[in-house]
Amino acid sequence: MTRVTSQPARHIMVLYTGGTIGMQASASGLAPASGFEQRMREQFAGQQLPQWRFHELLPLIDSANMTPLYWQRLREAVIQAIDEGCDAVLVLHGTDSLAYSAAAMSFQLLGLKAPVVFTGSMLPAGVPDSDAWENVNGALQALTEGLANGVHLFFHGEMLMPTRCAKIRSFGRHPFAALNRKGGAASAQNLPPSLDYRLTKRLADVAVLPLVPGFGAQPLEAVIDSGIQALVLECFGSGTGPCDNPEFLAALKKAQDRGVIVVAITQCHEGGVELDIYEAGSRLREVGVLSGGGMTREAAFGKLHALLGAGLAQDEIRRLVELDLCGELR
Repeated sequence: MTRVTSQPARHIMVLYTGGTIGMQASASGLAPASGFEQRMREQFAGQQLPQWRFHELLPLIDSANMTPLYWQRLREAVIQAIDEGCDAVLVLHGTDSLAYSAAAMSFQLLGLKAPVVFTGSMLPAGVPDSDAWENVNGALQALTEGLANGVHLFFHGEMLMPTRCAKIRSFGRHPFAALNRKGGAASAQNLPPSLDYRLTKRLADVAVLPLVPGFGAQPLEAVIDSGIQALVLECFGSGTGPCDNPEFLAALKKAQDRGVIVVAITQCHEGGVELDIYEAGSRLREVGVLSGGGMTREAAFGKLHALLGAGLAQDEIRRLVELDLCGELR
């Protein structure tokens, strides 16, 4: 998908979802708190910034409580902001699930003719050595200079593609990193109209399951029988699994027969899935498992939610899984 360069932002909507950046002390520890707009205005008073407005998505949440239902609300809030005259959106979000939300919104906002930037902080604004204001200011400055249409993730001076990065550290000022994942997939042409950002997406049921040595059919059967629509299967290396276990392969075949879409991704930080290199991978392909190429867990999860939520036919979903929509397989 072509990411057209936008003009410098002049009217920015700041959407505040909660997260560490605006947390304050409570009897139970740090918790999301209102009042961040005033704190922002005081912090940036007198600075040369574009006009910005502020909207809290209530209730404010710790990003550990993020859900696909909340993504629907966030999509609607972005659309409303653009319809009301904003030419860019800044989303303030907790870091724990920030990469998931930014990746998911990359697919939920396909076709949006404006930039959306996600940021947050590892320490609350106002505490010693907090990274909050530098991240907010950096994101605003990047929007002022002009960014490509679509979704971005900004943290500690670095602009990242959400569908190619992950949170790799639980400490410090550099929690996010671009992953060196395999690319080169063909780009999807003429996307189905139902994927357009303005069309409401249905909620989908997607599971993620990592393989470990000795993994058998029972946990896989349990997940498949739970009623899921799709499964992200985190495989070894370039996409291998216990191919000498007939019950495991039979469970995957049952998933295909039931219409459950299974996408294989790698557990490795670098590289990607190539199911035809090893017998242990080609056996997965034979029972209907799709290659996730170099997709991150976050990208695969968000992509399946969007494809299923758009109500596409299963054959179309299977086709689009292995094509690049917004940089996830580039």
